[in-house]
Amino acid sequence: MSDFIAALPMYDWPEEKNEVDAQWARLRDAFRQKGIDAPQTVARVNADLRPVEGGIRDAAGKVIAPDPATLPPDELDFHGLWLHPALLFAQACWGPLELGLLEHVQVIGQPRYDAFEGGQDELYSSALVMRAGEAPTVTSPSDGSPLIPLDVLRGKHFTFNSLDSMSGIIALTRDLEALGESLDIFSERSESGGHRASIVAIAEGKADVAAIDCQSWAKARRFEPAAEAVTVVGWTRRRKGLPFITARTTPEKIVVALREAVAAIA
Repeated sequence: MSDFIAALPMYDWPEEKNEVDAQWARLRDAFRQKGIDAPQTVARVNADLRPVEGGIRDAAGKVIAPDPATLPPDELDFHGLWLHPALLFAQACWGPLELGLLEHVQVIGQPRYDAFEGGQDELYSSALVMRAGEAPTVTSPSDGSPLIPLDVLRGKHFTFNSLDSMSGIIALTRDLEALGESLDIFSERSESGGHRASIVAIAEGKADVAAIDCQSWAKARRFEPAAEAVTVVGWTRRRKGLPFITARTTPEKIVVALREAVAAIA
């Protein structure tokens, strides 16, 4: 059994479990060819993470995350995963990375988003979505520039997945600031807990607008019935997509091999 853990949690929707497993199998085999003892399967819940007695600590010995064994076993604490000392490979988000996670991990590389409207190379954007019929549907600008319909958004109820999400709130905040505006254009703001939940809330009339990263929006159009009642009314500027990371303590030799393997697959 490998001493490492790995996870691909950011797009691991129930309907795509097999696809995520296949993605990990390709990565795992590439890592093993580099001599890395990659785990057979990905971690999906806290129970899959190795216990860390006394909690996860930083280089100075300060506890920065609880022992995964003390958390609900059937849930997944993202920070507990990202900060785990045995982390070999996982997806993260530039929001948490910019808010302090980066000092505790190492970035391995970036996936490509060419397969999704709103994506190009390692860059992605968020679709601004509302209920269909309430505003014109728009396509992603070919140059990756932001398309923020201020008059359409003003006074609406904005819902977002989490406060540290680049795609769900930070990107839109920055694009609004570049236009001399802020999130105050919205009459109300609420946290949904996930992109899929945001789409459902809009379809059900519990919120009016959300920013959904382009890959999640593509998944919603495939798997989430509520997406049929929702349309794209704008786009955030393209930014770096979700990076792959490893623990800060992962040896340099393994980090180099991980980067080589990821670059070869991409």
